Amino acid sequence: MLREPEPNIEDINSESISHSTPHTRPDQPNQVSPDKVSLEQSKSRLQKSQSKSQGAVSETAVSGTAGLWPVFRNRNFLTLWSGQVFSQMADKIYLVLMIAIISDTFKSPDQTISGWVSAIMIAFTIPAVLFGSLAGVYVDRWKKKPVLVMTNLLRGLLVAVLPALLWVTKGWDIAGLPVGFYILLLDTFLISTLTQFFAPAEQAAIPLIVKESNLLPANSLYTTTMMASVIIGFAVGEPALALADAWLAPIDQGTGVGKSVLVGVSYAVAGVLLLLITTNEVITEPAQSSKAWEDIKDGLKYLQKQVQVRSALIQLTVLFSVFAALAVLAVRLAEVIPTLRSSQFGFLLAAGGVGLAVGAIAIGQFGQRFSRPQLGLAGSLGMAATLTGLSLAPAQIGPSLVLLVGLGFFGAMIGIPMQTTIQEKTPEEMRGKVFGLQNNVVNIALSLPLALAGIAETFLGLRAVFGLLAMMVAIGGFFTWSLVKAAAKKTA
Repeated sequence: MLREPEPNIEDINSESISHSTPHTRPDQPNQVSPDKVSLEQSKSRLQKSQSKSQGAVSETAVSGTAGLWPVFRNRNFLTLWSGQVFSQMADKIYLVLMIAIISDTFKSPDQTISGWVSAIMIAFTIPAVLFGSLAGVYVDRWKKKPVLVMTNLLRGLLVAVLPALLWVTKGWDIAGLPVGFYILLLDTFLISTLTQFFAPAEQAAIPLIVKESNLLPANSLYTTTMMASVIIGFAVGEPALALADAWLAPIDQGTGVGKSVLVGVSYAVAGVLLLLITTNEVITEPAQSSKAWEDIKDGLKYLQKQVQVRSALIQLTVLFSVFAALAVLAVRLAEVIPTLRSSQFGFLLAAGGVGLAVGAIAIGQFGQRFSRPQLGLAGSLGMAATLTGLSLAPAQIGPSLVLLVGLGFFGAMIGIPMQTTIQEKTPEEMRGKVFGLQNNVVNIALSLPLALAGIAETFLGLRAVFGLLAMMVAIGGFFTWSLVKAAAKKTA
């Protein structure tokens, strides 16, 4: 680790003072009077004070040593990350739960499930469009920990009451549809609304508990978890729900309550875990109360000025669109592979998850050797190459798994550096606004491809859709890289 320059007495920061022992304080009464202390002696005492403060590193700001190890030593970040795992996996399994309830309770054998599922996806997407940016504005004004805890506990409660509400309204109809289905739509809308507050609060909390020098490895875990939850959540959702039903069958007499219990408990566990974090955050009241819309415009203006942040947001949007589309296209890919059944698409998604994990480790350990734009461009070209491979390679299990592992690996090269760029370049007072806008855009990017990818595959074919995705990623990578390069030349 590089040695910091020796500060003057006036430049000692509050953290150094708080960790210093009493005999190292320069103003202690039994020390030699200031007019008799030489500059060299003052520096000596300050160096001792700094060495002791460095020896007692705070858990909310672990040493800036490169790699993942300082992040793993940060108890606060590990707690936040654990809460993220439970919360985001619950988000994805919740959608699988909705499909299971519709299939078991409302859909008749001669009906297709597509219309029911599309309505659920619309209910899940609308809050992202309506409240994503607004939620980020209010997150800026509130302390992050209460937001993180309450949004998870409330989502857990909303899922937990579903079985009782469906039982009470069984047999009731309004306008030809079961009342229970309206309850599912309302429940989905409310859960998605709470998610709009949770996501920017979580992103804004990371820089509060992790040093700037450790943001890249911290984001390697955070961003990988976010992307992996999209892929793995849908893959493990059905078996996880079936297992929960089997465990609780002796208690609920096979009514299927176990599925709702699993998702509700996952949210609750996330909320309890997040109770344990310490952000040391202080919220200062603004001199004048600003309107929410003005704050949203401030966030948009900031994105307009900050080319690097805007470019990172564009790349994240493209990235999550591809992974959301992959969750749908993997079903069709499994269907055309001779050795797989369509129900075994989880094997293909798991391969992408393996690539994400390997990429996260590699970026966390070695990513600081490269610039963020370099990593983003390399990741975009790598993803474009693997998607092109999927469009051209024979429909065999071996090549498909290798290409999907590569897709996940290169996806990590985009997601992790871009998320880190947004956190590094956004001042604390703007984080909620910017992360709210990011959450808005990313949620749309995650939701729309779930509906559009299947339609595109039906009309264009699987290989053509993979080819179009490859073009989209490559164009997005070159476009954002050129934006950053042009901005750098202007400031040079």
